[in-house]
Amino acid sequence: MIPSLSLRSGAQLPVLGLGMWKIPNEQCASLVQAAAEVGYRHFDSACDYGNEREVGDGLRGVIDSGVCRREDLWVTSKLWNTFHRSEHVEAACRKTLNDLQLDYLDLYLIHFPIPLRYVSPEQRYPPGWFFDPEAAEPKMEIDRVSVAETWAAMEQLKQSGLVKEIGVCNFNIALLRDMLAYANDPPAVLQVETHPYLTQEKLFQFCREEQIAYTAFSPLGALSYHEIGMADGSDSLLQIEPIRAIAAAHDRSPAQVLLRWGVQRGTAVIPKTTKTERLAENFSLFDFSLSDAEMATIDGLNRNQRYNDPGVFCQAAFNTFCPIYE
Repeated sequence: MIPSLSLRSGAQLPVLGLGMWKIPNEQCASLVQAAAEVGYRHFDSACDYGNEREVGDGLRGVIDSGVCRREDLWVTSKLWNTFHRSEHVEAACRKTLNDLQLDYLDLYLIHFPIPLRYVSPEQRYPPGWFFDPEAAEPKMEIDRVSVAETWAAMEQLKQSGLVKEIGVCNFNIALLRDMLAYANDPPAVLQVETHPYLTQEKLFQFCREEQIAYTAFSPLGALSYHEIGMADGSDSLLQIEPIRAIAAAHDRSPAQVLLRWGVQRGTAVIPKTTKTERLAENFSLFDFSLSDAEMATIDGLNRNQRYNDPGVFCQAAFNTFCPIYE
């Protein structure tokens, strides 16, 4: 059984999940079912990934075939940027639930602290970053919506039973501290990019002190960003000598070492893969441990290298300056 992080409510968040970002639609259903058969129970999805219908097909197959019950699964999704105004939050959540073929989400996150001008699902879904991608010079159109407004609507989702837990993604300490001053129901989970090149130690410590569970996306580092031009091959954590040496000492793969480091320090991790053979490898984290010296070696790799940075990719790909990190 996968270990879990205890949330403020007592809910248990499995420390290992399968991330669905950039999983091709035609592979989603079979991948979800294969993962569940290996033992995965935590699946991380989002409106913006554009594959929630297929993820839903996989989840339905898992449940209908008796691999596990709905209550044994942990399904996370995320509110997209164009739905931040309070009047759009519930409809966005219900669209996700319909696509995933679920009655409720275990966790619903605000995907980015970047409110964008509303695009109706009938016009385009998922909406993406551009308001009008057909414009001569398409740009993002920022909306003036406070996190407080969006969060109040998220709290309503929880009260109505559409979601069990609510949280945020890609938020920094200043935003979290401000939220804690007004939230009636504080965020249960923060999901952010975290790996040995970006350990986020201060943010992680803040979350521990405030009882906010911490989930690391991109726990293997630059892998997912090579093909979209947001990282180059020299950034691969899987190839560097300190990680390879630790892996050899434990007769494990570099990926297993990176994931073990994440769960051993107290975070949940959501690696992605399109290869069914990697599912079992990534799952095999709980029958070995790293020494204090090995953990310190990996901690020491930090260089504050962020790959998923809107301040960079929004300007490069979407013609819009939109930083959220200084």
